[in-house]
Amino acid sequence: MRWNLKPTPDSEKIKSLQDSLNIDELTATLLLQRGIETFEQARQFFRPKLEDLHDPYLMKDMDKAVIRIEKAIKEQENILVFGDYDVDGTTAVSLVSSYLKSYYPNVDTYIPDRYDEGYGVSFKGIDYADDNGITLIIALDCGIKSIDHVAYAKEKNIDFIICDHHRPGDTLPDAVAILDPKRADCHYPYDELCGCGIGFKLLQALAKNRNQTIEDLLPYLDLVATAIGADIVPITGENRVLAKFGLDVINSNPRPGFKAITQNLKKKNLTITDVVFILAPRINAAGRIKHGNYAVRLLTEFGIEESEAFAKELEVFNADRKELDKQITSEALLQIIENQEENKYSTVVYKEDWHKGVIGIVASRLIDTYYRPTLVFTKSGDKLAASARSVKDFDVYNALEACSEYLLQFGGHMYAAGLTLEEKQFENFKTQFEKVVSETIAEELRTPEILIDAVIDLKDITEKFVRILNQFEPFGPMNMMPVFMTENLRDTGYGKRIGSDESHLRLFVKQDDSEGYGAIGFGMGNKLEFTQNQQLFDAVYSLEENEFNGNVSLQLRLRDIKSKQ
Repeated sequence: MRWNLKPTPDSEKIKSLQDSLNIDELTATLLLQRGIETFEQARQFFRPKLEDLHDPYLMKDMDKAVIRIEKAIKEQENILVFGDYDVDGTTAVSLVSSYLKSYYPNVDTYIPDRYDEGYGVSFKGIDYADDNGITLIIALDCGIKSIDHVAYAKEKNIDFIICDHHRPGDTLPDAVAILDPKRADCHYPYDELCGCGIGFKLLQALAKNRNQTIEDLLPYLDLVATAIGADIVPITGENRVLAKFGLDVINSNPRPGFKAITQNLKKKNLTITDVVFILAPRINAAGRIKHGNYAVRLLTEFGIEESEAFAKELEVFNADRKELDKQITSEALLQIIENQEENKYSTVVYKEDWHKGVIGIVASRLIDTYYRPTLVFTKSGDKLAASARSVKDFDVYNALEACSEYLLQFGGHMYAAGLTLEEKQFENFKTQFEKVVSETIAEELRTPEILIDAVIDLKDITEKFVRILNQFEPFGPMNMMPVFMTENLRDTGYGKRIGSDESHLRLFVKQDDSEGYGAIGFGMGNKLEFTQNQQLFDAVYSLEENEFNGNVSLQLRLRDIKSKQ
């Protein structure tokens, strides 16, 4: 594990921010590392307001999208809201369809079958629209590369509005409107929205057209916050505003579907991390194990009993998903060892009966053991399909592009992608992918890195500092939970391995005569020896509140420790 300290910001900027905000040097440093240099930027960071959201009509084609939807409503057309089967897609479909249905009945939803249709807009979905007299499809979280699909729909007199956040290709589909801030000709001020976030901008524009205010849209923000967390988009700018107010809805007045999932939790207030690890996996499990429609039903149902029944179904799917994930990860690790591929630059594994719904999770699990770009393949019809995951700062999308001669199709972004190929091309692709990665990955990227915000002493952890740190939430990309390094720590003799397999580490640490803190290191049981017999060690950690038996205490969430010997 590499420990790297973030550059210390300019001392004059630190002093200026300290003076303008009346804060200590450490807090000013943390803010500057997050790009916050002025009083107004700090105000937006600590006190986001709905008024900070941009005018939706600044987005290219927004006016065309609204005009086409209003025309459909006026002429009593049937509208289909189409979205992908993951969290971003199903929340986006739930968002847009439930809003439209609040004042217009002729709205249907469609989530493609992961196994029968695959990712994105499908010909089968367009045929469904045609069979049901639908003349307008609103595609969410997909469609930016669906040139042939949109052309096929046009032949059937079906119009498309595309709301996507993925990178466009060189040619755009012939749709009525394409809402995507990543379009080269779109000058919208913020281009990091997720698919559900683009859907919300469409709602904002429609609401503006109907003399509604942003407050009228507040109840929908629980869906947007969930998608922001699950899709791992930067929690900056508009995403920070949407996530903050969406979390408020989740914690104060959640829709029945969310309430059904969380009602047995002991935690009173969910953070964005809880959304990622509690809500998102259950919503995702529907599309992974059964069908994304189950998630949409849960998220758009407002009866309590029905919501609880749907939530129980998702709980079963999620349990099945966990079991499959564990089994396939184990088989994939064995395959790497049997093929003597432990020391390669990339991981490419394949077994025809691996469950397509969990191969992306398995790819992430494999990176935990072999830290390198990873692809997990399975059989999908008469083709092979794969999920790709990458390591920090390595663009797996570009690597796939360099192997595109062997692929039927691929899509995604820097850290995650999906692809399909003919089975006969598997070995050629595997060889080429390894070659591309070995030639382009920097040596330091082959070792996991911990970025440290600041070196501090335990005495720096004051009540006021912790109070301010809590206001940095919600955390996420571009605003990760601060990571600190403290030197010369000593365990006070309470150190032990914990957990059913003793894989975790619990300590009670002190530095000189400072106040002591409990510390927990998940998966760090093997580091206990560094802390024994009063020996000194350095630790990298975040600060978190630990709730136990109704008592709340501050603890160090260990990321890594290194012996001083």
